[in-house]
Amino acid sequence: MKTYIKFLSKIYLNSFLYVSLIIFSLIFILNLLSELDFFKDINVHSYFPIYLSFLNSPTYIFEMFPFIFLISTQLFFITLLNNNQLSIFKYSGLKNSRILFIISSISFILGILIITLFYSFSSSLKNFYLDLKSNYTTDEKYLAVITKNGLWIKDVIDNKILIINSFKIDQNFLIDAYISEFDENFEIKRNIVSPKIDISEKNWTIFDAEVYEKNVKQKLKIIKIKTNFDYLIIQNLFSNLSSLSILELLELRKNYKSLNYSLIDIDIQLLKLVSFPLYLMLMTIFSSIIMLGTKELKSSILKISIGLFFSVIIYYLFNFFSVLGKTEKINLFSSVLLPILLLTAINYLMIGKFDEK
Repeated sequence: MKTYIKFLSKIYLNSFLYVSLIIFSLIFILNLLSELDFFKDINVHSYFPIYLSFLNSPTYIFEMFPFIFLISTQLFFITLLNNNQLSIFKYSGLKNSRILFIISSISFILGILIITLFYSFSSSLKNFYLDLKSNYTTDEKYLAVITKNGLWIKDVIDNKILIINSFKIDQNFLIDAYISEFDENFEIKRNIVSPKIDISEKNWTIFDAEVYEKNVKQKLKIIKIKTNFDYLIIQNLFSNLSSLSILELLELRKNYKSLNYSLIDIDIQLLKLVSFPLYLMLMTIFSSIIMLGTKELKSSILKISIGLFFSVIIYYLFNFFSVLGKTEKINLFSSVLLPILLLTAINYLMIGKFDEK
C-alpha cells in the first residue's frame, strides 16, 4: 500500500472514531436521562438505568451513521486544509478525485462491516434491552408473536386470560382462529373456534363460532369478545424491527408471508440495509464536495453547519420516500432507490471541476 494511502486512511479513520465516540457519548447521556425519568418511581439498582442506556445506544448510533460519516469527512478535510496538506498533495500530483476515491472506498467498506457486524450486534443488544425493560412496563401481561404456526396473542382482561392463535390475517380479519379462555388460576373456561374474526376494534366480532364449554359444544352465528388488541395495535407491535438481525428479519419475513401478514415494513428494512453502504459512500462524497466548495470560508463551524443543514434535508428526504413506500404510494424498490439515485445525481452535478478546487 502506498504511503499516501496509509496516511489518508489513518486521518479519515481517526476522524471517524473521534466523531463516533462523541455521538455515542451524546446518545448515551440522552438515553440515560430518559431511563432515569422512566425509573424515577420504580425501585431498581442505581446501575440499572446506566446498563439499559448502554444496551439501547448502539441502535441509535446505527441511525446516526449517515451524519457520522458526513461530519467525519468534514473533519478529515478540515485537518488537511488546516495543515495545508491538501495543497501539498496537489503540487505532488495527487488529485482531489484520488483522495475522494480513497475515502469513499473506505466508507463503503465500513458500511459493509456496519450492516454485517455492527447491525447484528446492535439488534441483539436492542432485543435484550426490550426484554429487560418489558418487566417494568404496565403492559407486560400482553404478548403477541408471529411464528411459522401463525399469530399468537396472550391477553389479560377482566380477570380472564386469553390465548389466541390465528392461521392468517386478511385485512382486519383473523382467519381460522382458535381462542382459549382461562380464569386467573389458568383453569380453562371455554374454547372458541371461528373461521373469521373481525379485529378492527377492541371488541372483536366472532363469526360462525363453535364454543366448547364444560364439554358442551354450541354453535353461535355471531358473538363478541372484549380484548386489549385491535388491528392497528397488532400491526404496531411488530414495527420495532431494529431489534432483529438480518437473518431474523428473513425468518420473520417467511413467517409473515405464511400468515398473509403485510411484508412492507420488513422489505423496506431489508432494502435499506442492502443499500446502506452505498448511502454512506454517497454521504461521504457529498460532504467532500461541500468541504472543497467552501474551503475559502475560514470558519470550520460554518462549514460543518452547512453540511449538517443539507444532510438533515437528505435525511428527511429518505424518510419521506420511506413513508411513501410504507403507505404504498410508490413501490418498495422506488422508495429506497429513488433517494439514492437523487443523491447520486446531486453529487454528479456538484462534482464538476472537483480537481481544480
